[in-house]
Amino acid sequence: MQFSMIDWPPYVLTAIHMLAAAGFDCWAVGGCVRDLALGKVPHDWDLTTDALPDQTAKVFSAFRQVHAGIRHGTVGVLIDGKMLEITTYRIDGDYRDVRHPESVAFTRSLSEDLARRDFTVNAIALHPETELFDPFHGMDDLQKGILRAVGEPEKRMKEDALRILRGLRFLARFGFSPDPDTDKAMRECKEELRNISAERIFTELDGMLVGKEVREVLEKYPDILSVVIPEIAPCVGFLQHTPYHIYDVWGHIAASVEAIAPEPVLRWTMLLHDIGKPERFRLDEKGVGHFKGHALTSADKAETILTRLRCPGAMKKKIVALIRWHDTTIPPEKPVIRRWLSELGIDTMRCLIQVRQADNLAKNRALSARRLEQAEQLSVLIEEVVSENPCLSLGQLAVKGSELGLPPGPEIGNILRSLLDEVIDGTLPNEKETLIAEAERLHKKITNPYEFDRKTDV
Repeated sequence: MQFSMIDWPPYVLTAIHMLAAAGFDCWAVGGCVRDLALGKVPHDWDLTTDALPDQTAKVFSAFRQVHAGIRHGTVGVLIDGKMLEITTYRIDGDYRDVRHPESVAFTRSLSEDLARRDFTVNAIALHPETELFDPFHGMDDLQKGILRAVGEPEKRMKEDALRILRGLRFLARFGFSPDPDTDKAMRECKEELRNISAERIFTELDGMLVGKEVREVLEKYPDILSVVIPEIAPCVGFLQHTPYHIYDVWGHIAASVEAIAPEPVLRWTMLLHDIGKPERFRLDEKGVGHFKGHALTSADKAETILTRLRCPGAMKKKIVALIRWHDTTIPPEKPVIRRWLSELGIDTMRCLIQVRQADNLAKNRALSARRLEQAEQLSVLIEEVVSENPCLSLGQLAVKGSELGLPPGPEIGNILRSLLDEVIDGTLPNEKETLIAEAERLHKKITNPYEFDRKTDV
């Protein structure tokens, strides 16, 4: 790549030039340089400098600053509305908690700073005038598609075990291949991941799952992934003994993750949708495997896993719902579709169709064609129902509780829910007068059931 052709963001150039005017070196470093070399637009820019933190703060005294990371050399500077992290060249001390260095020492050497980084593709520095500084040949590895640890791989992984999952994320995202020593170190140090916080693990897995080469990573590294999600281990090599499946449980899961759109909720759903299968396996007298109840078991396990990994609540709820219902038969009838839309919501229903399609694409396609066709028919019917703007919630009813003319109390809520059920089923139009009349009838039935039944019999 011709780095001279880069359109540097003005706020980044401002920071570099201000530090240069004060007599300091400053380079773009890490992920932003890697992304540029791969022809991608960086989302964030990180700068490194030989200025000490207090010197950096002084240079940018006229700007708003954040000093939360100043002990480790990082000063956040707000320039043109963009927060830019500027970190002093440093050497890390010992990593006794397998995550953070016990101490850092500042240095005037950019080479020493780059030497502490995880992978060679992240140890490249770039300057708008002097161009590239690449002492560990990260550009060569980028061009060859190789993921290589900086220095001694085992030492890098033991310093910070999260680098193991970062490595998997890079493999999935960029389609890199690990060099043999790095691959070996990632596997041999995998148990150190037990010392990493759940939040950090979730973030790396979240990024890995949306990678274009995620299937290859899932198939190649279940031993590492099973350390952070032990429920994976029973799925690996578990034969399904059914003509509908051409892979073992883990192979099917990996294929289904690849088959769905690279959106976190969908990818997590496919990763966990059959996680309960080994527990539900039964072999019939003909030697055919069955997994009755596996969707519910998988949903329960998924909730446990996602809770353990500190997955955001709303995201977890949606994933668990998709897993719970992914294998349920849904008749292609409008009243049924309206009921499902009311229960799950439009977006979740659309996601459920994608989950069903991905699930079947990861099976024996010769025997799954009919199920794929049914999923497509359901998708068309869902969109048809949605286009009719149906009433699916209490808030969409043409009447409010205060308009029913009934005494206050829980009875109003019960009647409104009954009205909604009838509207969804199509037995009652969503019209104010009709709803009020039906509410009065239901009220009489509740308050005087004997009289109601007697008049009805007559």
